[in-house]
Amino acid sequence: MKTFIKVTELWIPDKERTQLEFGSGLYGSLLDFKAASEQQRFAFNEGLPGKAWAQRQPVILTEFEHSYFKRTAAAKQAGLTCGIAIPIFSGDFLMAVVMFLCGDDEEHAGAIEIWSNTATNRLAVNEGYYGTLHHFETFSRQMTLAKGEGIPGLVWQNKMPVLIEDMGQTEQFVRGLEAQQAGITTCLGIPVSSYDNQVCMMTFLSAKATPIAKRIQIWIPDALGQQLICQQGYSKNTNDLAQLFETIPVTKGEGALGRVWLTGMPVISGCQVAHYKPELDDLSAMLAIPVIDNGHLSAIVSFLF
Repeated sequence: MKTFIKVTELWIPDKERTQLEFGSGLYGSLLDFKAASEQQRFAFNEGLPGKAWAQRQPVILTEFEHSYFKRTAAAKQAGLTCGIAIPIFSGDFLMAVVMFLCGDDEEHAGAIEIWSNTATNRLAVNEGYYGTLHHFETFSRQMTLAKGEGIPGLVWQNKMPVLIEDMGQTEQFVRGLEAQQAGITTCLGIPVSSYDNQVCMMTFLSAKATPIAKRIQIWIPDALGQQLICQQGYSKNTNDLAQLFETIPVTKGEGALGRVWLTGMPVISGCQVAHYKPELDDLSAMLAIPVIDNGHLSAIVSFLF
């Protein structure tokens, strides 16, 4: 199964917290790009990760040529044409920057959007990557949403991730007809930042043939704040093992998910979680991103590849 996202990276502050250094990454067969990335460092406001750090909100770069992107030649050779950097903050302090890299081709249908509030306090697309979905892009950039309206509006209202598995079957997705025409079926919305009355939400939209990841999960603390429980899990090809895994609660510090809860840091790791055997599920790695609100973890979104 091909996934919409081709490369995933974590960039973390160094010991002096003045630069970002390579933390970990998922590159698939793009080993030359991996080698070009591992020795990189980014100062505040330098390169795509540094820009996201400085701006305190996600940044999407759809053209690498003649831009501030520092790995243009290696990205071009790897067929990568778009980068998305998502800063993870706890209060004033940067925890890490999550990077996604995608490529334009007819086989990868999907979109990644940044929604933020306007002067009229409605949500509009701030930046977006749509690949070959030109009509869907034009329609999306022309619309605005109130709090609670559409998936971005629900994320804004609830301050929680929202995962819609079949957008054609729900009234919550305002662009349902346009999404169907573009072949998009799944949408994941994540709250990313709230700073000086400016809010940002990200939406990941993908087709069944090229999902965002092989499996997406939303984990939340239980009512007592003692364990993480899986609120929702979705994949194109679900199976009993994955569903069994999602019935098992996770304690703070246990496995990759528990480590994210303990530290507030996103994690890329092999799927070596208790009671879970990734070799039976064709899943080899996981990215887990914390959703932090006022210094408290409200959810973890995991992408399994």
